[in-house]
Amino acid sequence: MNDLIEQVLAGKRHAVAKLISYVENEHDGYQDILDTVHTHTGNAYRIGITGPPGAGKSTLTGQLTQLIRKTDNKVGIIAVDPTSPFSGGAVLGDRLRMNQVILDSGVFIRSMATRGNLGGLASKTTEVADILDAAGYHYVIYETVGVGQIELDIAEAADTTIVMITPEGGDVIQGMKSGLMEIGDFFVLNKYDRPGADRMRKDLEYVLHLKDIANGWSPKV
Repeated sequence: MNDLIEQVLAGKRHAVAKLISYVENEHDGYQDILDTVHTHTGNAYRIGITGPPGAGKSTLTGQLTQLIRKTDNKVGIIAVDPTSPFSGGAVLGDRLRMNQVILDSGVFIRSMATRGNLGGLASKTTEVADILDAAGYHYVIYETVGVGQIELDIAEAADTTIVMITPEGGDVIQGMKSGLMEIGDFFVLNKYDRPGADRMRKDLEYVLHLKDIANGWSPKV
């Protein structure tokens, strides 16, 4: 196991994948391994991308990754998917929409099943991010499963949180006021060519303006 940790610290992709599986499945001694890995963390910048299903989170993740890669920084992506009712593993829909970066040797993509966790992330997502951090990935991007208002774990896990919304989600804004609307650093109104986009932008700006008045908080739209 010490050899495996050394390979992870050297950035060996197969070792990173193996150690992630070991931790995710909670094999004997995994907590001691995490304690060792944790001493090598603190260098990666962590970005969370969240929002309702179909908002375009995977597309934004792929585009953002391509921009980061132009700076020669390595990117680790943790795509949290729904849990398969048959295998218990992740339904790999997110990864299929990132085919523009999937073959990039400077990008590591890991799909994780929620396994019943209700916060938008899997139970071991933060630990997996620590492994990627220790392995030398400069940025770690979390993409939440997309269940909506209750995806609040991302606020604690990420340095910057991006909330995505679509024009069709007019009523979603009301439901998100006490949830995602309070944790976003940036709000992306995607699919702006669709009907209702201008009104959605105004509604979004109004809600954020109210938050700004109440909290002295200034998010970006």
